[in-house]
Amino acid sequence: ETNLFGLHECTRQIIPVMRAQGYGKIIQHSSVLGLVSLSGRGAYNASKYAIEGLTDTLRLELKHTGIYPVLLNTGPVSSHFRQTAVKKLRENVDIGHSVFSEIYRQHMEGRQKAVPFNEEAVSVARVVHRIILAERPKPRYYITKATYLLGYLKRAVSTSVLDKVLAKIG
Repeated sequence: ETNLFGLHECTRQIIPVMRAQGYGKIIQHSSVLGLVSLSGRGAYNASKYAIEGLTDTLRLELKHTGIYPVLLNTGPVSSHFRQTAVKKLRENVDIGHSVFSEIYRQHMEGRQKAVPFNEEAVSVARVVHRIILAERPKPRYYITKATYLLGYLKRAVSTSVLDKVLAKIG
Protein backbone atom coordinates (compact mmCIF):
# COMPACT_ATOMS: atom_id res chain seq x y z
CA GLU A 1 0.00 0.00 0.00
CA THR A 2 2.74 2.46 0.89
CA ASN A 3 5.07 1.62 -1.99
CA LEU A 4 2.43 1.86 -4.69
CA PHE A 5 -1.00 3.16 -3.72
CA GLY A 6 0.22 5.85 -1.33
CA LEU A 7 2.78 7.06 -3.86
CA HIS A 8 0.14 7.08 -6.61
CA GLU A 9 -2.33 9.06 -4.49
CA CYS A 10 0.30 11.68 -3.56
CA THR A 11 1.25 11.98 -7.22
CA ARG A 12 -2.38 12.40 -8.28
CA GLN A 13 -2.84 15.17 -5.71
CA ILE A 14 0.22 17.18 -6.75
CA ILE A 15 -0.17 17.05 -10.53
CA PRO A 16 -2.99 19.67 -10.66
CA VAL A 17 -0.83 22.05 -8.61
CA MET A 18 2.12 21.51 -10.95
CA ARG A 19 -0.08 21.91 -14.03
CA ALA A 20 -1.41 25.22 -12.66
CA GLN A 21 2.11 26.55 -12.05
CA GLY A 22 3.38 25.14 -15.34
CA TYR A 23 6.31 23.12 -14.00
CA GLY A 24 7.46 20.57 -11.47
CA LYS A 25 9.50 17.48 -10.76
CA ILE A 26 7.98 14.28 -9.48
CA ILE A 27 10.66 12.04 -8.03
CA GLN A 28 9.44 8.45 -7.70
CA HIS A 29 11.53 6.05 -5.62
CA SER A 30 11.79 2.71 -7.32
CA SER A 31 14.60 0.22 -6.76
CA VAL A 32 16.98 -2.10 -8.49
CA LEU A 33 14.19 -4.55 -7.65
CA GLY A 34 11.97 -2.65 -10.08
CA LEU A 35 14.41 -3.76 -12.79
CA VAL A 36 15.21 -7.32 -11.65
CA SER A 37 13.61 -9.62 -9.10
CA LEU A 38 15.06 -11.47 -6.13
CA SER A 39 13.58 -14.53 -4.49
CA GLY A 40 11.49 -14.00 -1.37
CA ARG A 41 10.62 -10.42 -2.23
CA GLY A 42 7.57 -10.91 -4.45
CA ALA A 43 5.33 -8.16 -3.09
CA TYR A 44 8.21 -5.67 -2.93
CA ASN A 45 9.40 -6.57 -6.45
CA ALA A 46 5.83 -6.20 -7.76
CA SER A 47 5.33 -2.81 -6.13
CA LYS A 48 8.58 -1.48 -7.57
CA TYR A 49 7.85 -2.85 -11.05
CA ALA A 50 4.47 -1.09 -10.80
CA ILE A 51 6.16 2.20 -9.90
CA GLU A 52 8.33 1.78 -12.99
CA GLY A 53 5.26 1.39 -15.20
CA LEU A 54 3.33 4.22 -13.58
CA THR A 55 6.23 6.64 -13.84
CA ASP A 56 7.04 5.68 -17.44
CA THR A 57 3.38 6.27 -18.34
CA LEU A 58 3.27 9.54 -16.43
CA ARG A 59 6.35 10.76 -18.28
CA LEU A 60 4.58 10.16 -21.60
CA GLU A 61 1.35 11.76 -20.41
CA LEU A 62 3.10 14.86 -19.03
CA LYS A 63 5.34 15.43 -22.04
CA HIS A 64 5.46 19.13 -22.99
CA THR A 65 3.92 20.27 -19.67
CA GLY A 66 7.11 21.30 -17.87
CA ILE A 67 6.50 18.51 -15.34
CA TYR A 68 9.24 15.88 -15.16
CA PRO A 69 8.51 12.47 -13.62
CA VAL A 70 11.84 10.94 -12.57
CA LEU A 71 12.66 7.43 -11.36
CA LEU A 72 15.27 6.69 -8.72
CA ASN A 73 16.60 3.15 -8.96
CA THR A 74 18.43 2.61 -5.71
CA GLY A 75 20.27 -0.50 -4.75
CA PRO A 76 21.45 -1.46 -1.30
CA VAL A 77 21.54 1.65 0.89
CA SER A 78 22.12 1.84 4.65
CA SER A 79 18.83 2.44 6.43
CA HIS A 80 16.45 0.73 8.84
CA PHE A 81 14.65 -0.91 5.93
CA ARG A 82 16.10 -4.38 6.51
CA GLN A 83 15.28 -4.32 10.25
CA THR A 84 11.72 -3.24 9.46
CA ALA A 85 11.42 -5.97 6.82
CA VAL A 86 12.47 -8.64 9.35
CA LYS A 87 9.94 -7.28 11.86
CA LYS A 88 7.16 -7.42 9.24
CA LEU A 89 8.29 -10.91 8.22
CA ARG A 90 7.79 -12.10 11.81
CA GLU A 91 4.37 -10.44 11.97
CA ASN A 92 3.02 -11.62 8.62
CA VAL A 93 4.61 -14.93 7.67
CA ASP A 94 4.07 -18.33 9.27
CA ILE A 95 7.79 -19.02 9.25
CA GLY A 96 7.59 -22.40 10.94
CA HIS A 97 5.36 -23.81 8.20
CA SER A 98 7.05 -22.14 5.24
CA VAL A 99 9.19 -24.02 2.74
CA PHE A 100 11.62 -21.12 3.20
CA SER A 101 11.75 -21.38 7.01
CA GLU A 102 15.52 -22.00 7.19
CA ILE A 103 16.28 -19.05 4.92
CA TYR A 104 13.99 -16.81 7.00
CA ARG A 105 15.66 -17.94 10.24
CA GLN A 106 19.11 -17.16 8.82
CA HIS A 107 17.98 -13.65 7.88
CA MET A 108 16.41 -13.04 11.27
CA GLU A 109 19.49 -14.28 13.11
CA GLY A 110 21.76 -12.08 11.01
CA ARG A 111 23.58 -15.01 9.39
CA GLN A 112 22.84 -13.85 5.88
CA LYS A 113 25.63 -12.70 3.60
CA ALA A 114 26.95 -9.17 3.85
CA VAL A 115 25.22 -6.83 1.41
CA PRO A 116 27.62 -6.14 -1.48
CA PHE A 117 27.89 -2.65 -2.98
CA ASN A 118 26.03 -1.11 -0.02
CA GLU A 119 26.16 2.70 0.08
CA GLU A 120 25.20 5.30 2.62
CA ALA A 121 21.86 7.13 2.29
CA VAL A 122 23.67 10.34 1.38
CA SER A 123 24.22 8.76 -2.06
CA VAL A 124 20.48 9.07 -2.66
CA ALA A 125 20.35 12.60 -1.27
CA ARG A 126 23.10 13.72 -3.66
CA VAL A 127 21.18 12.45 -6.66
CA VAL A 128 17.93 14.04 -5.48
CA HIS A 129 19.82 17.33 -5.09
CA ARG A 130 21.09 17.04 -8.68
CA ILE A 131 17.55 16.38 -9.90
CA ILE A 132 16.22 19.41 -8.06
CA LEU A 133 18.88 21.63 -9.60
CA ALA A 134 18.53 20.20 -13.12
CA GLU A 135 16.57 22.23 -15.62
CA ARG A 136 15.57 19.03 -17.45
CA PRO A 137 16.30 15.98 -15.31
CA LYS A 138 16.92 12.59 -16.87
CA PRO A 139 13.97 10.17 -16.75
CA ARG A 140 15.90 7.67 -14.59
CA TYR A 141 18.84 7.73 -12.18
CA TYR A 142 20.66 4.61 -11.06
CA ILE A 143 22.09 4.82 -7.54
CA THR A 144 24.67 2.30 -6.30
CA LYS A 145 27.04 0.06 -8.18
CA ALA A 146 24.63 -2.87 -7.74
CA THR A 147 21.95 -0.99 -9.69
CA TYR A 148 24.31 -0.15 -12.54
CA LEU A 149 25.57 -3.73 -12.69
CA LEU A 150 22.17 -5.45 -12.54
CA GLY A 151 20.54 -2.87 -14.84
CA TYR A 152 23.26 -3.56 -17.38
CA LEU A 153 22.98 -7.34 -17.02
CA LYS A 154 19.18 -7.16 -17.51
CA ARG A 155 19.78 -5.61 -20.93
CA ALA A 156 22.92 -7.51 -21.93
CA VAL A 157 22.39 -11.17 -21.02
CA SER A 158 19.65 -13.73 -21.51
CA THR A 159 16.98 -14.21 -18.86
CA SER A 160 18.43 -17.64 -18.07
CA VAL A 161 21.87 -16.21 -17.38
CA LEU A 162 20.42 -13.33 -15.36
CA ASP A 163 18.37 -15.78 -13.28
CA LYS A 164 21.54 -17.67 -12.38
CA VAL A 165 23.21 -14.44 -11.23
CA LEU A 166 20.14 -13.38 -9.24
CA ALA A 167 19.86 -16.82 -7.59
CA LYS A 168 23.41 -16.39 -6.25
CA ILE A 169 22.58 -12.93 -4.90
CA GLY A 170 19.64 -13.90 -2.92
